[in-house]
Amino acid sequence: MDMIQAFVNEQMKTELPKFNIGDTIRVHNKIKEGEKERIQIFEGTVIAKRNGGISETFTVRRVAYGVGVEKTFPIHSPNVAKVDVVRVAKVRRAKLFYLRDRVGKAAKTKELI
Repeated sequence: MDMIQAFVNEQMKTELPKFNIGDTIRVHNKIKEGEKERIQIFEGTVIAKRNGGISETFTVRRVAYGVGVEKTFPIHSPNVAKVDVVRVAKVRRAKLFYLRDRVGKAAKTKELI
């Protein structure tokens, strides 16, 4: 095993959060402000997931004060402290980019019962 592969295996998380596209999740993100460190929560709908080993990411979208905000988080980042699933949704697409054009209740996903 070469040194790069050893470093990648060392940095990857062993327990990954279980969520799918369309789920509403709460991401606990560590933020450093000077010497202090705090956790900021970002809650929204998962609109995309990208698989690829250490560079695996997911995109979360929410509407804050009438403006759509999207953040992309690396799953294996040490700054992502925790991911909580708030609501499980039923979707039929791999990417939910069409939610960008929708407003209000039309931007919601159906809940999986």
